[in-house]
Order: sequence, then C-alpha cells, then structure tokens
Amino acid sequence: MNAVEIEEAVSELVGAPFDAAEFPFAFLAAFGMKPTTIRRLRKGESNASDLAGGVLQRNNIHIAVCEPGRVDDTLATLRASPKTTSAKAKFLLATDGVTFAAEDLAGGEVVVADYADLPRHFALFLPLAGISTVREIRENPFDIKATGRLNKLYLELLKENPDWGTEERRPALNQLMARLIFCFFAEDTGIFLPQLFTRTIEQMTDSRTGNLHEVLAELFRAMDTPPAKRAAGNFRPWADQFPYVNGGLFTDATDVPRFGRLARSYLLQAGQLNWQEINPDIFGSMIQAVADDAERGSLGMHYTSVPNILKVLNPLFLDELRDQLAAAGDNPRRLRNLRRRLSRIRVFDPACGSGNFLVIAYKEMRAIEHEIVRRTGDTPRSMIRLENFYGIEIKSFAVEIARLALLIAEFQADCIYLSQSEARSMVLPLHKTGQIHVGNALRMNWLEVCPPPAKAVTVEHDLAGPTGRLALEDTGSGEAAETYICGNPPYLGSTWQSPEQKSDLQHVFESFTKNWKSLDYVSGWVFKAANYCQNHDSSTAFVTTNSICQGQQVSILWPIIKNMRQNIIFAHTSFRWKNLASQNAGVTVIIIGISGNIPKNKKKIFDLVENDSISREVDNINPYIFPGPDIIVSPKYHPSGDLHLMEWGNKPTDGGHLLLSPTEKEMLIHNFPNTKKFIRRYVGSQELIKGNFRWCLWITDEDRSDAESNQFIFNRIRSVEAYRRNSPSADTRPTAAFPHRFRQIQNVAKSHQILISGVSSENREYLPCDIFQDHVIGSNKVFCLYDAPLWNFSLLVSRLHLAWIATVCVRMRTDFSYSNTLGWNTFPVPKLTAQNKADLTLCAENILLVRERHFPATIAELYDPEKMPEDLRRAHDENDEVLERIYIGRRFRNDTERLEKLFDLYTRMTAGDATPDGRKKKGKGAA
Repeated sequence: MNAVEIEEAVSELVGAPFDAAEFPFAFLAAFGMKPTTIRRLRKGESNASDLAGGVLQRNNIHIAVCEPGRVDDTLATLRASPKTTSAKAKFLLATDGVTFAAEDLAGGEVVVADYADLPRHFALFLPLAGISTVREIRENPFDIKATGRLNKLYLELLKENPDWGTEERRPALNQLMARLIFCFFAEDTGIFLPQLFTRTIEQMTDSRTGNLHEVLAELFRAMDTPPAKRAAGNFRPWADQFPYVNGGLFTDATDVPRFGRLARSYLLQAGQLNWQEINPDIFGSMIQAVADDAERGSLGMHYTSVPNILKVLNPLFLDELRDQLAAAGDNPRRLRNLRRRLSRIRVFDPACGSGNFLVIAYKEMRAIEHEIVRRTGDTPRSMIRLENFYGIEIKSFAVEIARLALLIAEFQADCIYLSQSEARSMVLPLHKTGQIHVGNALRMNWLEVCPPPAKAVTVEHDLAGPTGRLALEDTGSGEAAETYICGNPPYLGSTWQSPEQKSDLQHVFESFTKNWKSLDYVSGWVFKAANYCQNHDSSTAFVTTNSICQGQQVSILWPIIKNMRQNIIFAHTSFRWKNLASQNAGVTVIIIGISGNIPKNKKKIFDLVENDSISREVDNINPYIFPGPDIIVSPKYHPSGDLHLMEWGNKPTDGGHLLLSPTEKEMLIHNFPNTKKFIRRYVGSQELIKGNFRWCLWITDEDRSDAESNQFIFNRIRSVEAYRRNSPSADTRPTAAFPHRFRQIQNVAKSHQILISGVSSENREYLPCDIFQDHVIGSNKVFCLYDAPLWNFSLLVSRLHLAWIATVCVRMRTDFSYSNTLGWNTFPVPKLTAQNKADLTLCAENILLVRERHFPATIAELYDPEKMPEDLRRAHDENDEVLERIYIGRRFRNDTERLEKLFDLYTRMTAGDATPDGRKKKGKGAA
C-alpha cells in the first residue's frame, strides 16, 4: 500500500462504528498487514502483548483499547510493559473510541487527539508499512488526502472520457486538474468568496442531466475575462460572481470533459477538504503522480524532503545570503543592498518536475527578506518576483503544477509576512508566474529558457515606499543578476537508458567525446549547466549519481568540465537518497556544486555522519570528491612496475548448463567415476566470500569426444549449444560452435591463483581476496592473478589499496566494485626491492596462516567488522605497517593522508618525469 491508500483506509476505519475488539486488527489492516499476519495475531500465535485485550506485533506496534477516560493511563501502561521493550515495539497506540494517544518510541513524538482526528495523524505510523516519513508529512497530511481524492476523480474522468486519455488530449485533462486545484485553494483562502466554487457546482449541476462540464466551461470563461469585457461576455449570474484570474491559467478552458455521477461526487468530495492547508513543496510532487500512469502505483512516494533540497540550495547560495544578513546587523544600507541582491537572484531548475526546488528556494529567500524588513522597517511588499524562477520539465502536467505551486507559495508567504487581507487584495488578477517551460532539457537551449539578464539598478527610496514590489528599474547599467542552477535530474546509468535517452546524450556530447555511451544520463545536465555557467555569473548544484565521480566516467566527463574552467566548489559525499518509501531509494547519490566565474575562497566537503552533515573546508575538491589536486585516473590495460597481470575470470555464457551444484557433482561422479576429470571447482564472488561450493564442466577440445560419450554431459553440451544459438546477442551466437567450452577463457593457473571479488561490501575493512590451487576455475565475477608472486596478495589486502579502489573505482550504491584497469593497473607502488618483496611475502603468508587457524570460517565471517578475530586483525596491521613504511617510512595517520600520497605518486607516474618512488629519471648520458 502507498501513503494515499493508507490514509483512505484509516479514514474509512474511523468513519465506521467503533468496535473495541476489532479495532487493533482493523488498524493494522489499514497499514497493509497481510491477512495471514492478522489471523495469527488474532489467534494469539504471534501476539506478544501482556495486557488484557492488547495486541503487540513484534518490531512494530503495541495497541490497547481501554475503558472511556483511561487513554492516558493505558498509554503509560503500554510504555511500561516489559513486553513492549523485549518485542522491540516502535509505536504505542491506546484508544477508547473517543480519544486516542500514540507515541513514536524511537522519535519520542507523542500525539493525543480526538479519535475522529486519527486520519490527520496517520503519517506517524507510516513506518508500519515500510514507508519512511518526513516532518512535513507528519505535520500536515492534508496533501496525501487531497492527492487521493484527485486521483479518484482523474481515473473516473479517464474512464468516462476515454478519448481524453490520448496523447493529444491528455495535456488538456492535466490542465483541468490544475484549474480545479486553484479553485479549491482560492475558495478556502479568501481569494474567492468562501466555498464559492464547490457551492456553485453543487447547486448548478445535476448528476442526472450531466451538465457539470457545461458549468465548468462557463466558470472558466468568466475567470478568463477581464472586468472591462464582462458585460460583452453575457455571463450567467452564477458565473459572473467569479473574479478575473488571468495569469494564463484559464485561457482556452472551454473544452471540458463530461462528468458522470461518480466523477461529480469525487469533485464535490475534494471540494469539502480544507485546501488552506495545502503545502506546495509537498503537494506538487504528489499530485504530479495523479497524471502519470507509470507513477500512480507509487502515489505519495515521490516527495523530495526539504532537508534534502536544502543540501543543494544552502551551500549553493542560501548560506552566503544568511551570512551576509548576519554581517549586515542593523545597518540599513547593507541590509537594503542585500535586499536588492535578493531581488536580482534567479533560480533555474532544468529538471524541475513539480517545482519543489523552486518553491523551497522562493520560501527561503522570502524568509531572509522578511528579516531585512523587520530590521529596516521598509515596505514589507516583496521584491522577490516569481518571474525570476525558471524551469524546464518534460511532462506538461508537472509544468502546470510547478507554476501553480509557485503561485500558492507566494500567496502563503504574503499571508505570513504581510497580512491575509493584503495578500488577498494583491493576488488577483494573477501576475506572471514562474517561467517554467515544457520540453526536453537536453535538447533545449538553456540560454533561450533563462536568457542572460540585463543589468539593473534600483531606485533606493522606493524600498521604503508603498510600491516595494516594483522597486527595480531596468536601466541597462549597474550590477548583473545572479543565476543559480539547481535540481535533481534523472539518474539512469548507461545500461538502463532508452534509445531516446542515448540519443539525448549523443546530442549533448558527441562533439566532445566518443565515449559518451558510458555516461550516466544525469551527466547531460552537468555538462549543460557547466556550459551555461562558463560564460555567465552563475553557479550550479545537482543531486547526481555517485558514479559520475567514480571509475571510467571521471576520465570521460570531468576533462570536459575542466576545459570549461568550471570547478567543484562544494560536494556532499555519497548518501542514500530516501524520500517517503523505503523501497524508493535504490540509488546512492552525491551533490556537486560547480562554479567558474564566481570566486570561492574556501571549498566545502560535506560528509554524512549519523544522519548529520559534517562540513570541512578544503583548498580544492577533485572529481573524486577528494580534497586534493585535480587528478583524473584513466584506465590502464597493463599494470605498473612489477605488479603481476590481473585478468578477468572465465565467462561461461551457458544458460547454467556447464555448471553443477554439489549434489549434481556428487551424483555424476558416483554414477560415472571417470567423469571426475571433467569437473573443476567454480569460484565467483559468493563462493569466495561465503565459502559456497559450485562446480563446472571443464572440457578441452581434445577431451570433447570422450566427455560426450557420457549421456549426462552430452545433454548438457547440447543445451549450451541451443542456448547460444538462440541468444539475442550477435556476439554469443557464433560460440555455439564450441558448446563444450566456456565462451570466454581468459587463463588457467599452472600452480595457484589469487582471486579478488568483483563486488564487496563497504563495511569490510579489507578486500575479499584469497588463494586457490590450479584446479579451481575463477568465474567472470572475480578477478584473477594467475601464478602471481605472493607479495601481490599483500598489496591487495592492504588498507592502502582499499583506500585507492574506494576512490577511483565505480561503486554499486556504496559497495565496492573492483576493476583491474582502474583499481589494480593504476595502483601507485614505489619500486620494490627484493627485501621489500620478501617482507611483504611473509606478511601475506602470516595472514593466510591465521585464516587457516580459524577454518572453516569463511571470508564473510572472518571479516565481519564486529567479529573479526584479534589475531587476524594483528596480521593485517602488521601487513599495513610493513607496506606503509615502504611508502613514507611510517604508518599513515588516516585515509586522507594515504590518498594524498597515492595521488602524488600517480601524478609522478603518469607525468613521465619521475619513477613511481619520486626519483628523477636519468636522461641521456647521465651517469
């Protein structure tokens, strides 16, 4: 269930007669608990409560229904219950059907209210359904309720008017929803007379005659007609009551779909809500899903929280404005200069969706302006104009909602900072709203959407006059406006992009790099923003995938950005992008701020530590989000110095037919002992880390006829042949000619092999790596050092190497994804003496011997950070000690110092002017 569906279920529960015995189970059902779960609780099989009539679901909630007037006492009893603690309940809920009391045990929030108001507080319990909440949703669940009502209306209109669901007419239906939202908001906030719109619909329409579409068309026509033309419009008296709205909202609005009985009912139900409670920075994202067939299933889960948005906006420009406000103190001249600066700031989101970033930026800027007004006593009428907020969005309905959200945000800010009566007097007719454009941002010219501003000056005395909102005069001289580009563009790694999105990236990058196919989709926005900023006084900050600052993408994208003279001015290191739904956060992101023309004395890196952003000032931030020089590590296809060649494991591409489970392997050898020579142990990442066993058929060309004499093996080989012949991949089909062999055989060991897991958890302090004998076949999920000297193992399991690959290799979310071309071949190692190699070999042997003492413990068990054996930890410490002394003569203090040294060595290695250990190369004729 999503948040909208849960709110509706809770409302339905509260609207029904109160049943004390049934309430706990009905409440859990409203949050999507499975019938089998509720049945077990009802029978007492899983009910851990120690209260008479209580229901306690482990790890979730303890509920009790009590006698009238005993709610507070019952909540205290629930809190004190030993079972509440031992069953790890997250929430408490007590009710007598008249009032209720609830507590979030983790967050400490306590709610006591009338039972009828339980739906207003349903968001407190959303974690029961696996949905993480944010403060704005808990404090104001209206937006979820309104979204649910409009969703029902929207679907019913599509059902009754199927032609309106076509690509041609759907934008008109989407625009209708925006008009209805405005009307609901206007009648509940005093922009219209109270309940004017809903009452008119109720009185002037009839579900039997189906005239609602005609009434709406007449109302919209009236709201699009200025007073001077009203008489000529010949409006019906009930339509003539509506004011002129303007702003383009009701232009060409006479085409309205038909409303059947059910659609009319849904419209009136929506009108009965209190739309004064609308929160535009939440509602916009939620209502956007109403008009999107693909997103409707996750309705209520697309909200980007204010704290996440501020991670972008604060360091981009808001923090600087607040610092300037603090420095101004009570100095009128400095405060007025700051206010003028605010009036010139433009905010541009080229992937704006329903306008969340623009709305939050507007609201934060208004708050700063209000403090200026409080200190100066100048006119409170805002000089921050909606025309200064720009956006691009590919979905037309989201554009309508973004424009509407900005209007609502402005009106609400005027109500707070001026007065409700003055806000109402100013709002109509609507002036020009945010300049939001429909289109594909990667195909559009951003300079046409948000053109370079004309320079402007302000007549200072107007600030204190009655027309503060109009204080700017465009004179063509003075200070230029500032433009800040921000947002959360689409992510999409290269593997998941559609042909159209690939084409978008080609359009953007083909003149700059031939490797654009490997870039994430979000790279297009980063490039276009940098291109915009290089010629204008602009800065940009985006939420992006962390992969654009890792691995191969760094060497593709960032040289282009650097050539535009753009630098990273701040960055948030990797964190999980979570909004309302726990299942909605599969992507790990970073935030990058870029600027070229606006000087920044100190740059900042923000790290997420226990949900708090901790900042540190640095002199420079390189493309790996590391405080150091601008170094870009490019893939190498051979290792440096004495490092052994690292290759992929072997790839079967067999449909699983060359692989054997332990049972199949034992069965085959038991029944046909002579087949043992065709079976090898098969090791991939899971086998290496968790000690799992799998086996494979390993058949040479010489042995093929002998192997095929066994019917079991013959059938397997034929299955491989069919699988490859029918493959959709043109590269795979020719390999059906040798179905007895793996498709790609990189190498096989003569004596031993060092295997490294392709992917591993970031929680481990050392890379998963082990040594296997020659009869083992490494899969394509591992990297292999075939017959390598043992000192290579010492390097691989070192803290130094982990710090390197964690920085320059790609990550899968936050886990490590190893690469031979980026992680191993580029790893900077000083020239090792014979004694160095002998010392490292002893360290490697010691680590392997300690592991043997803990047999049969697996890599996963041995390297669990909380359970790692002390003798194994000591062995690794000794290895790190020996290796790091080779680098700098002592242990490194931390990973930052490790990376500084490694990047320095890498620079020297690639510059060609020194050997890896920093010594100058000898020139011709040198002694």
